[in-house]
Amino acid sequence: MMLPFPVPAELFPAEHRFADLGGTRIHYVDEGAGEPILLLHGNPTWSFLYRKIIAGLSDEFRCIAPDYPGYGMSRAPSGYRFTPAEHSAVLERFVDELGLTNLTMMVQDWGGPIGLGLACRRPELVGRLIIGNTFAWPLRELRVRVFSAVLGGPPGRVLTRRFNLAPRVFFARGFAQPVPAEVMQMYLAPWRDPRRRLPASIAPRQLIAASGYLADLEAAMPKIADRPALIVWGQKDFAFRQAARQRFEKLFPNHRTVLLPHASHFVQEDAGEQIAAEFKRFRARIG
Repeated sequence: MMLPFPVPAELFPAEHRFADLGGTRIHYVDEGAGEPILLLHGNPTWSFLYRKIIAGLSDEFRCIAPDYPGYGMSRAPSGYRFTPAEHSAVLERFVDELGLTNLTMMVQDWGGPIGLGLACRRPELVGRLIIGNTFAWPLRELRVRVFSAVLGGPPGRVLTRRFNLAPRVFFARGFAQPVPAEVMQMYLAPWRDPRRRLPASIAPRQLIAASGYLADLEAAMPKIADRPALIVWGQKDFAFRQAARQRFEKLFPNHRTVLLPHASHFVQEDAGEQIAAEFKRFRARIG
């Protein structure tokens, strides 16, 4: 099958699969066997972000990592608006299409509101959580409002379309560890075509525009508060800091927190091997 862009097997040794969901074409990888782990990215990343975690877990678990419509190699239908509510609804159809149950779900960045939204609507599907740097409530801080207005407003959209601004900003600030040039090329690959860059600038706008969806999510979170949760938190993150981590610790009494002092926002890249090892220990402890 011809891929939208080449992916060297030595960088991402996975079989690329596609699911057609009523006009939405979802790219995903599905590696290993055993209990399923659903791995959910945020903006402006794609399933490539999880390659280290997949490598560390696929010997014992089935690792499924999809790309949201408009991200990675997935294609959005006409009229799709790239909101977290839409992404979460597509994710639910994807999970049903694959018949996934008894899920461990890992969420980070926008993967939090997208995946946790699904978990709260369908709590019977989700047994455990891995929570990276993310959120599950409306964001009201001034710094977030300014960031959302600048990067997600008209100037940010124009600059993203012309110069790939949004992905470059996130990737410039989101890694604490050096990223080889060939790896950075893979993160940027989905955004090479200016016609595909709109989702990367819509997501920052949604930090504020999706406040209604986020308020509903916050109210629904008690439905899954009894789930065991492994919280893995990059301490060098520019976006989600200690206060957000502490909110998740209060939300999930049955949690274990692993602080990642040498990781930033994209914890999967900075500390993927450690996260995989920590989850194996966590899974063995909770039974």
